[in-house]
Amino acid sequence: MDIAIQISNLDLFYGAFHALKNVNLKIERHKITALIGPSGCGKSTLLRALNRMNDLIQGCRTTGEVLLEGKDIYGPGVNVCELRNKVGMVFQRPNPFPLSIQDNVSFGLRVAGQKNSAILDEIVEKSLQNAWLWEHVKDKLETSALELPLDQQQRLCVARVLAVEPDVILMDEPCSALDPISTAKIEELMLELRRRYTIAIVTHNMQQASRISDYSAYMLLGEMIEFGITTQIFENPKDKRTEDYITGRYG
Repeated sequence: MDIAIQISNLDLFYGAFHALKNVNLKIERHKITALIGPSGCGKSTLLRALNRMNDLIQGCRTTGEVLLEGKDIYGPGVNVCELRNKVGMVFQRPNPFPLSIQDNVSFGLRVAGQKNSAILDEIVEKSLQNAWLWEHVKDKLETSALELPLDQQQRLCVARVLAVEPDVILMDEPCSALDPISTAKIEELMLELRRRYTIAIVTHNMQQASRISDYSAYMLLGEMIEFGITTQIFENPKDKRTEDYITGRYG
C-alpha cells in the first residue's frame, strides 16, 4: 500500500468522554476509504481528527499519532492552517460563503496572500472544471453562490477545497442533503477525483459505500472493529458485529 495517512493508537477525549479508542488505520493514496457505522460511533470524530478540526471543540484532547507524509500532525510546531490546506474538508451540508462564486473558490488563496488576479482567475477556472461545475457557472461567476442548486453548491465547496491544492479530501456525509440524482453526480465526481486525490468519506449509506469506496472501516462505540477491501467487508466480513451492521441486524 502507498500510504497517505497512518493512524496509530489514536485516542480522543471530549472532556471525560472517551470518543475514539486506540484506533489504528492506514489510508491508501488515491483511493476512497469509507468510514461506516451507526450514529455516534465516532466516524465523524475520526474524520475531523485527520485535519484537527476537533481542536475547535473545548476540552478535546488526543493521544497517539496521525502521520501525514511521515510527520505527526499532532506533533510540536505543526501549522494547523497549512495542515487544513493539505487535508481539506467537505461538510455534510453545502456551506458556501455568502459571496460570489468567484470569491468562494478564491477565498483560501486570498487568505494565503495570493493577490495576482490572473493567477486567481486561472486557479478558479481549473478548480471549477475539476469539480465539474465550470460549464454551469462560467457566465455568472459574480453571482452569489447561495443562488446555486444544492448539488452545485456542494460541488462549489469541493472546488473551494481543490483551489488550495490539497493532498487529501475529507467528506463528511457529503450527499446526505441531496436527492438521488444529485447524489449520483457527487459520487461520480468523487470517483473522478480519486485519480488525483486521496479521499476519506463518512457515510451512513451502505449502498454508497459499496458503490464508491475501495476500502471500508467499520466503527462501533469509538473502536475500529474491522477494516479491509470494501468487497470483503460487505461480502465476507470477519467480525460478526460488522456482519450484523452490514445486513441490517444492528444499527
